[in-house]
Amino acid sequence: QVQLVESGGGSAQAGESLRLSCVASGFDSNSGCMGWWRQQTGKEREMVATLCGGDDNTYYPDAVEGRFTVSLDAAKNTLYLQIHSLKSDDTATFYCAADPEVLGWVRGPKYWGQGTRVTVSS
Repeated sequence: QVQLVESGGGSAQAGESLRLSCVASGFDSNSGCMGWWRQQTGKEREMVATLCGGDDNTYYPDAVEGRFTVSLDAAKNTLYLQIHSLKSDDTATFYCAADPEVLGWVRGPKYWGQGTRVTVSS
């Protein structure tokens, strides 16, 4: 059984940095894809960081490129999301997700965590 457990959310000021963590169990983080999605209130969930094949391939949408960094500690089976220069738009619930296949990731990840809430105040 795959479990993804996020942590690290909370309240922060605009301009600060925050690191989210996702501990995966029952999932081989060196294969397939893992990443982070965020859902702002009243909006659809959107992908903000993708990591496939271990650390080999990462991808970020233009909206967060340069501010978000995804990384993996394979030994701990833990995925991280470092967010720099927090903006009010980052106020959202952040979800860790995973899929054993790249195509599955593209179509919509099979596995999801429960989410961790980030609130950014200006």
